[in-house]
This record gives sequence, C-alpha cells and structure tokens, in this order.
Amino acid sequence: MSIYPPEAPQVLRKHWALLSAATTVPLLLTTSVGVADAAPVATVTCAYTPAVPADNFKGIPVFDAKKAAQPYSATLKTTQGAITFKALTTQAPCTTFSFRFLAEHDYFDKSHCHRLTTERIFVLQCGDPTGTGSGGPGYSFPDENLTGATYPAGTVAMANAGPNTNGSQFFFVWKDTKLSPAYTPFGQVTAGLDVLQKIAAAGSDSQNNPGDGYPNLLPTFRDVKISKR
Repeated sequence: MSIYPPEAPQVLRKHWALLSAATTVPLLLTTSVGVADAAPVATVTCAYTPAVPADNFKGIPVFDAKKAAQPYSATLKTTQGAITFKALTTQAPCTTFSFRFLAEHDYFDKSHCHRLTTERIFVLQCGDPTGTGSGGPGYSFPDENLTGATYPAGTVAMANAGPNTNGSQFFFVWKDTKLSPAYTPFGQVTAGLDVLQKIAAAGSDSQNNPGDGYPNLLPTFRDVKISKR
C-alpha cells in the first residue's frame, strides 16, 4: 500500500496488521517549540503494533514510563557533519521512546537520508535502512503532539503514510515550512542546522518531482548517540 500525501514527505509502507499491546500511563505535558500549550495532565497510551510479517528489525519496544520521562538529546553523526536534537519527551513520549529504542539498538547506523525537498516544503527525510522510502522497523504506533503543531526550521518530526502509521522514518525541517498538523513533532535541533542547510543547498536529483528527490550530498549515519540532559 502506497500513500503519498501531496504535501508530505514521501514514504511507502506495508499494510500494518491490527495487533496491539497498549500501555497507559499518566504523564505531565508541557509546551514545546512548534506546538500549542498542552493540557497540564494527560493520559498517554503507547501502543506499538507489530507488522505482519515484521520487516527489517527484530523487536518491539516495551514502554517504560520511568525511562520515557527522562529528558535526552540525540546526536546523529553523519558523513556530512553532526546533528543534535533535544527530544520532546513530555510532549511525544511514545515517539521519543521508540526513537531511543531504535537508536540504542543501532537501527539507524549505516543508513542514509533518502529524500530531500527544496520546493514548497523544506525537509530532509531519513530513518529507512533500506534507503528506498519503503522500510520500517516491524512495528507502527499512533500520532501524538499534533494539536497546534507547526514546523519551523529545526523541527524533527515523523514521516508517515497516513494517520497513526509512524515507524522509523522521520524528517528534519531545514527551513521554516508549512505543513498540516499531521506529522508528530518530537524533537528540536540544537546543533547542526548548518549541516542540514549545507545538504539542502546541494539540491536533489529531482527523481520524484522538481526539487524533490535523492539528496545530491548524501548524509549517511555513522552513529546515533543518546545522551541524558
């Protein structure tokens, strides 16, 4: 099943089976860059749904509320330079917990960013170890942190194939862009925006559309390191 929202970063995904194991925990939510004020207290359900058959990765996160609440930063060391972002753990606990889980299992290592857009929307899409836009970790999970979401430069958000189809693919916003609030914001770049802009300045091969394709200056992840804040 392929879905291409007209404004969204391209992603292909297999149909996800409706198998679910949910964990519900109360978490305090606060305000983040690019989103409206959240409710003081909310109940968060983290349901990581296995794909059938699972593809590319063996393992499903087991949500740990204590660990999910711990603030962290992620540093992605790429062949074009390092990019660091602050994870929005209180606003997007399910998403940030999944990203940390994948990073700690070296899921992103040696993968590369497979899509750059320089027209209409300004994003660099990564997180697919197959490099095709069709790869995923073998599970999906619902959207979160969408109320009032905006996408200024430095936003890190999930790519998807429609509502509640998040997996491993995500995108960096390298220039202020306008998207509908349909892509979970889960991080804010604190260092390396210049690296993203350097990649963007080199353009793409426009294989999808003009200004939309494979990055000419290819960023490959050497390592993704999680650090406590």
